[in-house]
Amino acid sequence: MPTLAVSDVVNVQVVMSPKAAATRDFGSLLILGASGTIDTSERIRQYSSLTAVATDFGTTAPEYLAASLFFSQSPQPAILYIGRWAKAATSARLNGGLLSTAQQAMSNFTSITTGSMKITVDGTVKTLSALNFSAAANLNAVASIITTALAGATCVWNANFSRFEITSPTTGATSTLSYASSTGTGTDVSELLGLVTGVASAPVNGIVAETLLACVTALAAQSADWYGLLVADTSPADADLIGVAGFIEGAAPSRIFGVTTQNPLSLDGTSTTDIASKLKAAQYKRTFSQYSSSSAYAAASIFGRAFTVNFQGNNTTITLKFKQEPGVTAEGLNSTQAAALKAKNCNVFVKYDNDTAIIQEGVMANGYFFDEVHGLDWLQDDVQTAVYNLLYTSTTKIPQTDAGINRIVCTVNDRLEQAVNNGLVAPGQWNGPAFGALTSGQFLSTGYYSYAPPVSTQSQADREARKAPVIQSAIKLAGAVHFVDVIIDVNR
Repeated sequence: MPTLAVSDVVNVQVVMSPKAAATRDFGSLLILGASGTIDTSERIRQYSSLTAVATDFGTTAPEYLAASLFFSQSPQPAILYIGRWAKAATSARLNGGLLSTAQQAMSNFTSITTGSMKITVDGTVKTLSALNFSAAANLNAVASIITTALAGATCVWNANFSRFEITSPTTGATSTLSYASSTGTGTDVSELLGLVTGVASAPVNGIVAETLLACVTALAAQSADWYGLLVADTSPADADLIGVAGFIEGAAPSRIFGVTTQNPLSLDGTSTTDIASKLKAAQYKRTFSQYSSSSAYAAASIFGRAFTVNFQGNNTTITLKFKQEPGVTAEGLNSTQAAALKAKNCNVFVKYDNDTAIIQEGVMANGYFFDEVHGLDWLQDDVQTAVYNLLYTSTTKIPQTDAGINRIVCTVNDRLEQAVNNGLVAPGQWNGPAFGALTSGQFLSTGYYSYAPPVSTQSQADREARKAPVIQSAIKLAGAVHFVDVIIDVNR
């Protein structure tokens, strides 16, 4: 018999707020290299261990050597990206589809004695026929037979990705490949090799050589996930590095660039032509340099130590001075050489006469401390994301009233409190400009102060545009002790 719905009496609805936007990861490094492991279409690949890097690049590639220093830090960082720089013109490549264990069985191949397929290489159709895999001992041997038949282009079996890969013999914009397909005669092997449409990745055509700056701008546009940047190549000229530093300085979102120099002129206080001197002269706050006579990628170790900081924790922020660089040989410097590096704002891992070695001074090219730039980048993103999420996830509007603006101020203060909690910000005397109820010379007992003027003071235009009044915050950085003077008075 018919019944009435309970909702006619009690109607309950569940309203889910949108999932909040995530904050950026300020512990991710991008190592840029020219090895051909990653093609120019994929461009960037993520890694979480040195073992995975070794699997893809081997243990002698510059990308691996830099990654080794990054992952050797203690505690160990979690995320690394490796990107492809087309330092020289590249060849077209067709990456076959992943073959399952069953598809890799040699019996699938050794039964073929009259294999065939066709593929267009550099605009010319190549028809392969009479492919005999009956004596092939493994998939590398199958690839070798395909290479011989291609007469120019090469085929390899990539065991890491369980796929066959075809590469054009030419480079540059005219280097092209197509998918493979059946010839209509013999036994078609194009699908068996995973080189057909719908299975293989789209063919990646060759490109002309690109500048280092062009590569960095392309990767910045492709991915916002990386924060730090290091070039695993010793060939870039100083002008190329300075060009990248200029881009990193002005680009959004915020990032940091690390440069290792092995030029002994860095130790000469009278030299102004070395890269450390040039970066200092340009007053870049988002680029740092490190001198190392033993390692071309020592700056990766600085990144590795700095990028283990978890800003959402308690008392987790650090200063880079006094830290170690596993895998980097400490420099033996005299006081004149050390002073030259310090004057150029160039970092170094250096020996002391008490059998210790430390990083000093942990600064950017303009003299700002690395930990402050790193921490303030986190704080900017954290506050921005928190306020955005307040507006985005609220199931009702944030009214343009004093009460509504107070909700925004409270959200800002909540994130400033986390900056106190992690050690970036601390109570201290405010010596900046006065605003709101804050005066210069006043002691900030919480380490921060936020102010928003009354909504009634807004212009009509701003009110009609639904803008909040400008919210101003003052914070006092906690700083860090790098030098100590102790005076001991002795009385007989």
